[in-house]
Amino acid sequence: MATTILTDIEGTTSSISFVKDVLFPYARRALPGFVRAHGDDPEVRRWLDLVATESGGICSDEVIVETLQGWIDQDRKHTALKALQGLMWREGYLRGDFHGHVYPDAAQALRDWHADGTRLAVYSSGSVDAQKLLFGHSEAGDLAPVFSDFFDTRVGHKREADSYRRIAEALRQPPGDIVFLSDVVEELDAAREAGMRTVLLDRREDYPQARDAKVANGHPRVESFAQVDIAG
Repeated sequence: MATTILTDIEGTTSSISFVKDVLFPYARRALPGFVRAHGDDPEVRRWLDLVATESGGICSDEVIVETLQGWIDQDRKHTALKALQGLMWREGYLRGDFHGHVYPDAAQALRDWHADGTRLAVYSSGSVDAQKLLFGHSEAGDLAPVFSDFFDTRVGHKREADSYRRIAEALRQPPGDIVFLSDVVEELDAAREAGMRTVLLDRREDYPQARDAKVANGHPRVESFAQVDIAG
């Protein structure tokens, strides 16, 4: 039996549309005012300066904002963008502008697994701060306490096996004792290469056309958390 379940968020615990249609547009709209209000805060400044440096030495915050908005439109997985989005989303969550979407079957399973003593962790391209906010202010209540660990792209890209090896090392567990849940086959391929067990979430809400065994590339396929078998 698995001793740890490592889960993705978007398309797995939560709908792709929530991120795409709620969180991303909110951050895009909030960026100009957020940078004007917080551009001198050290935590914000270091990420803005990183964007400027990596974009050829941008000097203007206005241009940095336009660059970041372009990255949002491209769904670019950049650590600086994810960190800044997390800071903006924090304000939105705390104001009650929105609540984190979590599928009811996921919320129930996470609570049940936690109650049974199963260790739970998150690995998402969104920043750790954003992960904690989503689960801490979810439509299902505060789910953040059920997780013992959170990982983002600072541990590595999600389609690289070494990222999952680092996570197993951080968890101090053999990869074979960890089950990774995701809706992205390429991420599951990387986790399997690292030695983890894997399950493909293939939700009809997010993927109207069911993915067959060939597309699933040998990963066990389920349509809800209620179907996940962690006993192996």
